Amino acid sequence: MTWQELSEGWVLRAVPGPQVPPEVAGQAVPATVPGCVHTDLLAAGLIADPYLDDNENRLGWIGRTDWCYETTFAWQPGDHERVDLVCAGLDTVATVAVNGVEVGRTENQHRGYRFPVGALLRPGPNTLTVRFDSAYRYAEAHRDRLGDRPNAYPEPFPFIRKTACNFGWDWGPTVVTAGIWQEIGLHSWSTARLATVRPLVTVVEGTGRVAAHVEVERAADGPLTVHAALAGVAVEVTVPAGQRTAVATLTVADPELWWPTGYGEQPLYDLEVTLRAADGRTLDAWSRRIGFRSVRLDTAPDAHGSAFTLHVNEVPVFVRGVNWIPDDAFPNRVTRCRLAERFGQALGANVNLLRVWGGGRYESADFYQLADELGLLVQQDFLFACAAYPEEEPFRTEVEAEAREQVTRLAVHPSLVLWTGNNENIWGWHDWDWQEPLAGRTWGRGYYLDLLPRIVGELDPTRPYWPGSPWSGREDLHPNDPAHGTTHIWDVWNTDDYLRYREYRPRFVAEFGYQAPPAYATLRRSISDRPLAADSPGMAHHQKAVDGDRKLQRGLDAHLPVPVDFDDWHYYTQLNQARAVQVGVEHFRSLRPVCMGAIVWQLNDCWPVTSWSAVDGDGRRKPLWYALRRAYADRLLTVQPRGGGLALVAVNETAGAWRAPATVTRLVLDGEPRAKTSVELDVPPYSSVVLALPAELARPDEARRELLVAEAGDTAERALWFFAEDREVEWPAAELDATVEPADDGQRVRVTARTVLRDLTVYPDRLDPSARVDQALVTLLPGESATFTVRADAPLDPVALTRRPVLRCVNDR
Repeated sequence: MTWQELSEGWVLRAVPGPQVPPEVAGQAVPATVPGCVHTDLLAAGLIADPYLDDNENRLGWIGRTDWCYETTFAWQPGDHERVDLVCAGLDTVATVAVNGVEVGRTENQHRGYRFPVGALLRPGPNTLTVRFDSAYRYAEAHRDRLGDRPNAYPEPFPFIRKTACNFGWDWGPTVVTAGIWQEIGLHSWSTARLATVRPLVTVVEGTGRVAAHVEVERAADGPLTVHAALAGVAVEVTVPAGQRTAVATLTVADPELWWPTGYGEQPLYDLEVTLRAADGRTLDAWSRRIGFRSVRLDTAPDAHGSAFTLHVNEVPVFVRGVNWIPDDAFPNRVTRCRLAERFGQALGANVNLLRVWGGGRYESADFYQLADELGLLVQQDFLFACAAYPEEEPFRTEVEAEAREQVTRLAVHPSLVLWTGNNENIWGWHDWDWQEPLAGRTWGRGYYLDLLPRIVGELDPTRPYWPGSPWSGREDLHPNDPAHGTTHIWDVWNTDDYLRYREYRPRFVAEFGYQAPPAYATLRRSISDRPLAADSPGMAHHQKAVDGDRKLQRGLDAHLPVPVDFDDWHYYTQLNQARAVQVGVEHFRSLRPVCMGAIVWQLNDCWPVTSWSAVDGDGRRKPLWYALRRAYADRLLTVQPRGGGLALVAVNETAGAWRAPATVTRLVLDGEPRAKTSVELDVPPYSSVVLALPAELARPDEARRELLVAEAGDTAERALWFFAEDREVEWPAAELDATVEPADDGQRVRVTARTVLRDLTVYPDRLDPSARVDQALVTLLPGESATFTVRADAPLDPVALTRRPVLRCVNDR
């Protein structure tokens, strides 16, 4: 058995058409495989970067053009019985030819293909051609044939099995790609090969079992042997002549359990499966790392509705999650190193689950391997989002093939704990005026409530499946009922103030979020507007949400002073995003155990854009990231409205009890105490405690000049409660002393407050795009100090580090 990679020597040509610009027509462009047309044209200097300014608008012709990839490769015949061309991923509508002979056609980006080509190969040079037809032409033809379906955007993405957000989203560019986006090569083999290995892992009463379901493809009909080994245990099973499947079951006594981050370690075991011929020859081998853990979903009815609680190893896990979108519109640029950086940012914000959203892609082996190693739980959507999807052919067959391939591929990963049928499509059918225009046509219900659960039940019964996000568990319930299952909360962003989060008592919030622009350095790299303004042309183009700027302004009007310039607007909008999400997270966590999960929309961006992300398109952390780190901390102290007054809520997501003295003080802004109480916290593991505050603390004498400060033990974090919005507070003009000192790991900016300083933040990327800081959104009372560690490729100007617009607080006017 041999593998010959075919990644070199490729050239790309546009198939002639009136839309192809003269500078591209007739060009043989060097092509990177894996890759895509956009990145090849960009590398050749034939297009402008679609992520900069409004260049995206001038590149729509790429998705409406047919493209041809071609390479010549050397091949010498050997003694193998079969030679297959293996295409792990083609995007999307492709015709594949070897030496001018068509070997197959494809129309699904989300699955791989294998074509027998041995009879077509010849000694010496051979030609491989992959022609991609326009994704638009294909999708529009099926739309016209089947009848249009409602969706969130005026694009035909439901009519092609391709990354939906390639067609644009309310945070993403319209860059309809084509190309060989995953590996391609020749696989030569004899007698038989391992077509699939699907290990199903269970743990029952301390005993681990791995049932390795093996499917073989044969070139001959003799008996075969499957050998499986794991943790010093080995087993052999026979695949009788003419048969194609077998199950090798290994039993491991008292395996070390795999735990989510924060709950324990992540031990992984090497599982090795070998296929042998009757004469003992090794024909094929497969190896992966598996983890022993159990997962179940508790959806039992109770006094509050019905639960939605993930249990890992029989421990209920409060999900502190973030939604994940493709980290780049061009997937070949998402390296393992880049994923590791994003995962580090997630872990740094105390996240324990990534939800892979259904408008993107089934994520890569690197993604899942990193999640396994780091203990990040993963919820994987099947790829349907924000639209009514046709169930007619060829789509039903393609969806089934795609689902079977991806469930089999991902079954090995302990990090994967939940399959979800779709994003917002069942909700859309109920609430988005779909039913009349559909007029009885298919919309995807058969996928979510029949086909997909059957496939998961057949191929991966060790994991729960949930038909949609949101979904309430039964068709007779509204799909977005907060009292049942999962809910999405988008009225806050679209129509209501973020304080409305506190009116909800959800069981599990799978999406909620608030927008802000990216970091200043990201804006300056991607937008050439001079000057930058909230509504300048480049800023407007990089705001994809409907009425996004108006919604940002509504949030500012409700909470913060009127911005006097762009610097104010940028700081305030980022601050308002952080506060909005923090209010939501702390409220949902304070409802534990009624609410058992919050998944913020969203962790990351795929390009530089104003969006809901905590990490922007250039990988820079927005203030929201720092707020998430605080709100998702293992031990959370928060002040919440309760029963007409205020309560101190302590949430403990650790295996040990949280016992500490706590104080709550009502202060004037100048630091003078007005009232104080002391309590002893005693919070059991994985639970919360609510302590009502005395009336003298909850009722200020002067709402515009007072706040509450809650502190517990020696924790560095504390909870604040202001009795008025910032725009109404009688802030003193900010007075501070700031010094900058060099340090081994960068520069230390030490700020000592002479007055209260509200949400003090350092923006070092305004001085150097490489610069970053260790904390943000720090509120200091008079006499208190904070130290910010700034790291950059070179030392920054100490004076500039201590002045506007680098050093900011709400009351710095």
